[in-house]
Amino acid sequence: MKIMISTFGTHGDVQPFLALGQGLHTAGHTVAVCTSASYRPTIEALGLTYAPMSNTLLDLTQALLRGGAEAYGALPQIFPAMRAMLEEEWQAAQSFAPDLLVYHPKMLGSYHLAEKLGISLAMALPLPFYTPTRAFPNPFLAWLRLGGWANWASFRLMGLTSAMYRGMTNRFRTATLGLPPLRSFANLLVTRAGHPIPVLYPYSPHLLPVPADFPPHVHVTGTWFLEPTTPWVPPAPLATFLEAGPPPVYVGFGSMGGYGGLRRAVIVLEALKLAGQRGVLARGWGGLVPATLPETVFALDEAPHDWLFPQTAAVVHHGGSGTTAAGLRAGRPTIICPYVADQPFWGRVVAERGLGPPPIPQHRFTAERLAAAIRVAVSDQGMRERAAALGVQIRAEDGVGPAVALLEREQARHRASQRA
Repeated sequence: MKIMISTFGTHGDVQPFLALGQGLHTAGHTVAVCTSASYRPTIEALGLTYAPMSNTLLDLTQALLRGGAEAYGALPQIFPAMRAMLEEEWQAAQSFAPDLLVYHPKMLGSYHLAEKLGISLAMALPLPFYTPTRAFPNPFLAWLRLGGWANWASFRLMGLTSAMYRGMTNRFRTATLGLPPLRSFANLLVTRAGHPIPVLYPYSPHLLPVPADFPPHVHVTGTWFLEPTTPWVPPAPLATFLEAGPPPVYVGFGSMGGYGGLRRAVIVLEALKLAGQRGVLARGWGGLVPATLPETVFALDEAPHDWLFPQTAAVVHHGGSGTTAAGLRAGRPTIICPYVADQPFWGRVVAERGLGPPPIPQHRFTAERLAAAIRVAVSDQGMRERAAALGVQIRAEDGVGPAVALLEREQARHRASQRA
């Protein structure tokens, strides 16, 4: 089977899809990944085909997250870059000619390409955003305390957000694909024939149990972790730092918050000092670039989470789904300092499960609050035991395996319907 995976975004958005591609390739399928050009070396190192897409929109996204004048200059370029990305995905699909398309919903062209090519498709997202349930509100409304029907209704409200791009996608449908336009609030979770599109949610059901009202075409598979092809060797200064004292606290905010990074770094250093803990700071897009560092803190550009997190006492981060999963897989208490989107949701889930202190939103991010949370995370024995137990469960999961089997069944069903 030829499968094209289309995804866009930061490392956390893309890596789970690379893990899926890795699993599909191991199962004997031919896999192409269509995403920003900066990920090409990683894709090809996994033995997968790279389906070209420019880096323009990703570069603009980085500029927006850095804030200031750079963000202001990037804003007018966003929609033209999105329109170009639609065309690039179409070119990639024509060249690769897949039998099945698996896509992140940020890839606005995928639904329409599958219709044009007459192929099956499945949507994947490590967040239960698109399936209404009474169990919890839509993750982008995590601060609300609703219940029952109101939780369910919140998903319908957020589901209307795709309508803001309908003019762009309709022009793509008509001018490029030769398809009829869709109405403004058309349901993109069903095919034009009315069949529900399979939805794969690659997060751990041990962290967030599957709601009883999820329909049969929605699958919580377990997290898709990319398995390293070669052992990672840390630079000597990092190895020396880790060996020189007790496990440090990891602090990193991924792609979030480049603007104001120095202020955050000062807060983090003060919090570690107040809590009496050593620390590892990951610079990333988050801009944690302190002018000077005490001997008790090490700053790094990057290190694989699956290697680093098991060597820490706790992890502090923004609450992206990938970083959250990696910290919990390592069995470490988690302190989430959310910015936007799904991050407050994962912060709430972690705290309610007793796997970390209550989240600290960025507008409440102070050295005193962070220090207090760190003290709890490293000293609360019950919290540490719960995090360790969940880590054992997550490490025992095979999220990719069930996803591969589901996609194989979907393609078999599609072929049978084509023959009927």
